[in-house]
Amino acid sequence: MALTLLLWVIIILIALIGLMFFLYYNKFVRLSNQIDNALSQIDVQLRRRADLIPNLLESVKGYMKHEKGVITEVTNARKALIGAKELPARVKAGDNLQSALGHLFAIAENYPNLKANENFLQMQNELAATEDKIAYSRQYYNDGIMSYNVSLTTIPGKWFASLYSFQKKEYLQIPAEARAVPKVSF
Repeated sequence: MALTLLLWVIIILIALIGLMFFLYYNKFVRLSNQIDNALSQIDVQLRRRADLIPNLLESVKGYMKHEKGVITEVTNARKALIGAKELPARVKAGDNLQSALGHLFAIAENYPNLKANENFLQMQNELAATEDKIAYSRQYYNDGIMSYNVSLTTIPGKWFASLYSFQKKEYLQIPAEARAVPKVSF
């Protein structure tokens, strides 16, 4: 009787350990896929921002004939964003585009007719909404990284992660130059 009870305890322990292996592997795969999805969402929003730029520039060109440098800066920043392949390059290009758009909107303040133009206002509102979505997507991505890394570094996840060769992932960082306060001079 004691032998069969011991046998059942051993069988149950083996089943629980097997279940833990299964559950932790699936947890790491789910979190990793969540991170990939969040990264994809950042790309979608960056692409949306880039797609809005030509319409914005068209609504601005007629008013800002003497501001070719700013229009060229925005156009080049958009091209860099579309051409960027790796995540760090896309993030940097996106930040450069955001900076260029900031210059464009600052100069637009000098054109009262442009500020009242319906197309310009609509594009400006859509870009602002897209910027909010980009910020949210970046936060969601970093939250996913945090959940994943916490699971990898806490016990018992740490043990299972090393068995499955899951590695820690890096947070999405904003470059130092993007954090700098832009200088505005009149």
